[in-house]
Amino acid sequence: MPALAAWLQFAVCAVLIGAAGYQLSRNGDAIAQHTGLSGSWIGLTLVASVTSLPELATGITSVTIAQTPNLAVGNALGSCVLNLAFLVVIDLLHRPAPVWTQAAHSHVLAGAFGVVLLGFLLLGLVVGQLGASASPAAQRSVGLLTPVILLLYLVAMRTVFAYERAHPSPPRGGEALHGLPPAALPSLRQACARFAVAAAIVVGAGMWLPFAAVDLAAAMGWNRSFVGSLFMALVTTLPELAVTLSAMRLGALDMAIGNLLGSNLFNMAIVAIDDVFYRPGDLLAHVSPVHAITAASAVVMMGLAVVGLFFRPHKRLLRTVGAVSVGLAAVYLLNTYVVYLYGS
Repeated sequence: MPALAAWLQFAVCAVLIGAAGYQLSRNGDAIAQHTGLSGSWIGLTLVASVTSLPELATGITSVTIAQTPNLAVGNALGSCVLNLAFLVVIDLLHRPAPVWTQAAHSHVLAGAFGVVLLGFLLLGLVVGQLGASASPAAQRSVGLLTPVILLLYLVAMRTVFAYERAHPSPPRGGEALHGLPPAALPSLRQACARFAVAAAIVVGAGMWLPFAAVDLAAAMGWNRSFVGSLFMALVTTLPELAVTLSAMRLGALDMAIGNLLGSNLFNMAIVAIDDVFYRPGDLLAHVSPVHAITAASAVVMMGLAVVGLFFRPHKRLLRTVGAVSVGLAAVYLLNTYVVYLYGS
């Protein structure tokens, strides 16, 4: 396929996912307001889950129809590091004070669970790669740590929910509890209908995306690990970016941060779900070892985010972003460069 045509179909996927993802977040938030759910819980669970639908649809399609496991794992892990890089954008846009000093303390718990889940995924990658040459490991129906990751995700959601109920934090200084002002709130029936249509578009575009990515990789001569970790991850995180910018515009800082951290938790569960759908065997034993670099980068970036959320540094470098944000950006750029060089 010519390079122009490959870029065009990839761009169409990006536009569809970005536009539908924005509608998912708005109408998902409206449903939450009608049902009376809390703002922090919205960002971590409902909004994070719906904005991660592209990763879920893309991952399942990659390991079933397209048979490109590197795209699936690269997309999920690439989305994680990109979501954490979005924290730098939040810190840059949040001018009143460094974002780390204004975020709710409950985000530390979500970030800590993110480190644990990413650590188990990295361990699963190492075990899978070490056993890839031995037939027993390669022929397993699922990885040894896949059930552990799924169980830990459920434990994380339950624990954060219990903490939120025991330690409620009211909105600060004009911060909206939810993303939509009451005047713009559609009815519950309208919100559900629009949500369903947007979800269908996201799933459809997500199913198309792996094939567009394969064509793009072939046209440009790039490896699939790099395309999955960078380009597919960028497209499938467009809903998260749309929610983040919308929440920042409305002053809902905790919703923006909760959405990014919650999306990362859900991305780990997506890798485990992809493993269940991958029939040739243990998914993590059939992908490039370079994904361990992305997983390790995500662990380091999540650890830096936890440090920032807990320590709450007040200083900014050159009055722009804090040192934690600089560290996040540096690790993200280093990861992208290494995956480009050594991906297969």
